[in-house]
Amino acid sequence: MPDRRPLTRQDIGIWLINLPRDVARCDRMVEQLDSLGLTATLFPAIDGRVEEARLLRKADPQAYARNMGAPLLPGKLGVFASHLAVWEALTASSYKAALIFEDDVVFHEDFLEALDTALANADLWDLVRFNKIRAKLPVTQARLGRYRLNAYVGPFTGNAAYLIHRDIAARLAPGLWPQTRALDHELNRFFLHDYRQLGLEPWSSHPDDGGTSTITGAGFALVKKPHWTRRLPHYRLKAMNYVRRALWLWRHGMLRPKVVVRPGARA
Repeated sequence: MPDRRPLTRQDIGIWLINLPRDVARCDRMVEQLDSLGLTATLFPAIDGRVEEARLLRKADPQAYARNMGAPLLPGKLGVFASHLAVWEALTASSYKAALIFEDDVVFHEDFLEALDTALANADLWDLVRFNKIRAKLPVTQARLGRYRLNAYVGPFTGNAAYLIHRDIAARLAPGLWPQTRALDHELNRFFLHDYRQLGLEPWSSHPDDGGTSTITGAGFALVKKPHWTRRLPHYRLKAMNYVRRALWLWRHGMLRPKVVVRPGARA
């Protein structure tokens, strides 16, 4: 296990992933970050529509459709590649971890408190999220002030705001290609990649794209799922993943709630 000493904000790099054409989103994020006293490096997101041909050479669309129950959209290609490119920037830096944002985050008033709490307890996680799309069947690993650090037996998805240690990013990134799933679904296979993916609840932010996603379109209009009978392999994989997550957590002593109690941080 690598040395996991407490971290401070000075130990981390902060990156904001944003498509250059989404100026309004970027401006909203920068305004929020300024109010928090946080400065992010702007990473121009890889545009899956523009780079589709190149990115498809690093993906397996047939496996993606089988695993996800839906076709591989250009936006999903771009998101996957963008996050891993930020991980590469982290690996090449002197920072010990990265705080990574997508451009549709709404921060709650306690975000800095949650951030400092996670940093002070950097030994307890490899990747920790501050919001979610889904987070099912939580298992508490520690109580940190008013927060619970949870593992999840069920699906835990959404990459809008998270911390990741540099050594974890360096180890995971090469093995995530070729792309066969959406990034958050791939990361939810922590049983395969052997790392601790946790969430800090109550959530200190939430994603809000205003109902118009640059990835899936307005109201998910770009998502065209096949008939349910053709999605049976996807359903089987989903069911099996519950079992595989539970087994990994059990082997690592994480399947039953912990009694680790530590003080939280103050913003």
